[in-house]
Amino acid sequence: MKSASTNPEDLLLWQDFLDGDVQAFERLMSGNFRLLFRYGCKFSKDQEFVKDSIQDLFMALWERRANLNPDAAVKPYLMASLRRLMFRTRLSARSCDGETLQEVDYDFCVEFSVEEQFIAEETTIARTRHIQDLIGKLPQRQKEVVYLKFFQELSREQIAKVMAITPQTVSNLLQIAIRQLKQGRKVAYMLAGLLHLLLMR
Repeated sequence: MKSASTNPEDLLLWQDFLDGDVQAFERLMSGNFRLLFRYGCKFSKDQEFVKDSIQDLFMALWERRANLNPDAAVKPYLMASLRRLMFRTRLSARSCDGETLQEVDYDFCVEFSVEEQFIAEETTIARTRHIQDLIGKLPQRQKEVVYLKFFQELSREQIAKVMAITPQTVSNLLQIAIRQLKQGRKVAYMLAGLLHLLLMR
């Protein structure tokens, strides 16, 4: 499936925005607000903080549009920019409280938004919840990599830009996460089989 970040329409909209087109700026903001809001809420449960951060981001982009990359991959660029902005804000708040300026330890929440009408069987519901539980037990950076790769369909290079890490680190985190998810599923199946045998006695 082709990533939305490589959509030619996004690039045309981005270039019109860089040229100072106010309507393009409004469409860019409205078209990406939900994506950015969902992503921001994975770092903070304070929805007003997330909304303010998105507004601050677009204000900063408008003011700096003359210096922005005209060939930027729009979706990962906006996600990376929001991530940095939210982290800087939290770091600044912590420094004002007398804490040492270090990288923020963050919580990253991944939830499935599967509508009930798309779930035909109870076994599907159980599997979905089980996968969500397994992802929830992953370390924060692994959860974020899984989300960006499989939920947002970003490439390894795009994920690296969003998270400010190397592509090789992305690959390593993905491999470890997938290995842990597979192990978790095997353990769950073993426990289910054991429970079934005990109930049959």
